[in-house]
Amino acid sequence: MAAPDRWVRTSKGSNGMARQPKLQAQTPAVRASVRSARTSGRSGHILPAALGRLVRARSVGHVVVLDASGSLGDVVEDLDCAARYALAEGPRGVVCDLSRVDEVSAPGALEDLALNGRHPRDWPGVPLAIAGLGRRGRERLSREPLGGHLMVTTSLRQALSSVFQASLPGVESLRLAPHPTAPRASRDFVTRTLLDWRLGRHIPAACLVVSELVTNAMIHASTAIDVTVSEHRQAVRLAIRDGAPGLPVEQPVGSDEHGRGMPIVAGMSDAWGVHPHADGGKVVWAVIDSSVRLADRPQ
Repeated sequence: MAAPDRWVRTSKGSNGMARQPKLQAQTPAVRASVRSARTSGRSGHILPAALGRLVRARSVGHVVVLDASGSLGDVVEDLDCAARYALAEGPRGVVCDLSRVDEVSAPGALEDLALNGRHPRDWPGVPLAIAGLGRRGRERLSREPLGGHLMVTTSLRQALSSVFQASLPGVESLRLAPHPTAPRASRDFVTRTLLDWRLGRHIPAACLVVSELVTNAMIHASTAIDVTVSEHRQAVRLAIRDGAPGLPVEQPVGSDEHGRGMPIVAGMSDAWGVHPHADGGKVVWAVIDSSVRLADRPQ
């Protein structure tokens, strides 16, 4: 199992956004279920100020558009980081507009840009489009192993049209308080959701994964916990958002309610990782039964 897609930056540099359900005092672990195959918009900053020099973000119909400028070699790393911030918002899709980017033929620049293909590969149902490259740049990008997971278009308008025409994932969300009953509540929620979607074969793995992720958030973040389950073409994505920036902490093997360790997450999922959120928190995600097995994925 490969290491998670962490979000530490180096020195270089409905049909929409996920709704934030309100806390309701019904039981200690809270639940405000948001049942919708199409999620609605949320306001707020998408990117931190540190990413505002070369990449800016805006929303177009619940699609996050990342406007980049400068040379591709200088912007490509910030663009990758910005895509992860954008995904943490739960958008309909992400479009990288490169119409104001130059020097696209710089050594390694297009190869690095193609690495963004791992985002739609690992987040089923959320397309990522690259717009504004010239013909040669589009052809080279499409030949890269991960480039095949990207929508590559000539213009921003075409990219937005392609994203809006893509099939929508099923989405269910739940907010939990950081209470000892939260892991069990998350397992019950995932079980009901997957039964509703007739994906009962994924319940054992999904419950183990969500229980560990919620336990980590409960113990180490001590903030409200948003649990989102998404389904697209039989692939199930679990996303756990909390308000703390720290990476998940591995727990020793223990009792049912105290976590069995992040190796459970790695062992039961096709891919997992962490996306930062502009409010200072994070989204920890895992994909179960992806259409492309991890062993076959280019790293």
